[in-house]
This record gives sequence, structure tokens and C-alpha cells, in this order.
Amino acid sequence: MPTVPAPGTSLPEATPALAGPPPPTRPGPPPRPRPRILLASTAGSVAALLLLVAVGTVLDQPLLIPPLAASMALVAGAPDLPLSQPRSVVGGQLLSALTGFAVLLVAGPGLWAAAVAGGLALGVMMSARTPHSPAAATAVIVALQSPPFWSFLGLLALASLLLVAVGLGSARASGRTYPVYWF
Repeated sequence: MPTVPAPGTSLPEATPALAGPPPPTRPGPPPRPRPRILLASTAGSVAALLLLVAVGTVLDQPLLIPPLAASMALVAGAPDLPLSQPRSVVGGQLLSALTGFAVLLVAGPGLWAAAVAGGLALGVMMSARTPHSPAAATAVIVALQSPPFWSFLGLLALASLLLVAVGLGSARASGRTYPVYWF
């Protein structure tokens, strides 16, 4: 039978063990990177994008499209994430481009087609286990601009592989591990 406090007294304070778990804390911003990592990641990113410009200039084809800059930011800045792994960078970019071409074939070029292509690209990448958020923008670009199929896919594959290769180099220079997995 529970005890009742005497008149004029109160119940004892609840102890932390009886109060339940503490409320969850909000995570703060990520820690500052060590100078070596900051330098290697930034230099690798700049080098990769300049390499895309150089190869694109030699081939007389633009290789530097915004989704590839975002891809390099992931590879150099967050090499541990699933989004940054070679499977996701190369596979996600190529699958998203193919999704854009499929939508283009059905709907023709335009803003509505681009919106559908970008959304469908997410589902295709998730199904193939190649998540890479910048690649959804590649599908949008394909549906908007209607580029030549084979040359676009070939150049995109080349560009994606170059980003992974530079990512390998910058990870080695910074002492980080990249990739966590290949396929």
C-alpha cells in the first residue's frame, strides 16, 4: 500500500532515474575539418572541375555542368557518405540521365518533362541503390535541353569517372579513406 505524506509535507522530488530519459539534444554544426583535410578537399575539388573544363575544351563539348560540381563537392567534402561512393556517383548520374532521356522520349522537352524526370530519377536511383542527389539535376537538364543521347552519356560517364579518380587522389592526400565501397 502506498504511503501518504503527513499533513504539511510534500512528496519527495522525483529522481532522474524515475523521470525517464533526458530529452534528445539537437546536433550542432559539423566540426571544423583539420587543415590538411580542408586543403586537400578544396584543392581536389578545384582540380577536378578544372580538369572537366580542360577535357571539355579539348573535346569541344561542355563537361562542366552544375550537377557535376555538386557531385565533386560530395566526393571531396563528404567521402564517407553513401551519396559519395563511386557506385552512386557514376551509377546515379548515368541512371538519372537515362531517366531524363526516357521522359524526353515520352513527353518531349520542357519544364513539365523536366520536373517529372527529376522526380523519377530519385525513384530509379533508390531502386538501384545508387543514391546521388546531384544526379536528379542531370535528369532535369536532359529533359530541358534534349542533348544528343550517345555523346551526352559518354561524356557524362567520362566526367563521373574523372571525379571519382580525383576523389581518390584527394582522399589519399588528406589521409582519408575513399571509397568506403566500390559496388
